[in-house]
Amino acid sequence: MMHGYVDMDTVVEEGGHVGHGAILHSCVVGRDTLVGMNAVVMDGAVLGPDRIVAANSFVRAGFRGAPRQLLAGTPAAVRREVTEEEIAWMALNTREYQELASRSHRGLRPAQPLAAAEGDRPRLRGATEVVAIHAAARG
Repeated sequence: MMHGYVDMDTVVEEGGHVGHGAILHSCVVGRDTLVGMNAVVMDGAVLGPDRIVAANSFVRAGFRGAPRQLLAGTPAAVRREVTEEEIAWMALNTREYQELASRSHRGLRPAQPLAAAEGDRPRLRGATEVVAIHAAARG
């Protein structure tokens, strides 16, 4: 999720890669920087270039550092320098996702919305008899 204050930008530069569930708040993710899944990057932090923020890390407001650093933890701290192999891996991963988006876009087709659900629409069956808690309470 990208979010921020009205007077501060939230920027992901070219080649920036943001993992699932990550939160970017009024920060800059530099060129070829990876923000791992569920990481949080706070106000005024500037990351990159060629940096990795480990999954589930919390980058404090105003953080600055050198390029090619691996950050991890809560709060995030510099653990070591990012290797050439990791930089190549990040670039390959980013290209993979970019191609996935292009391929998905090429496969889009116009569709007409249904006026109503089909009467014989199949329902998924669960592995157990669990129901939503509000439905069970009425039960």
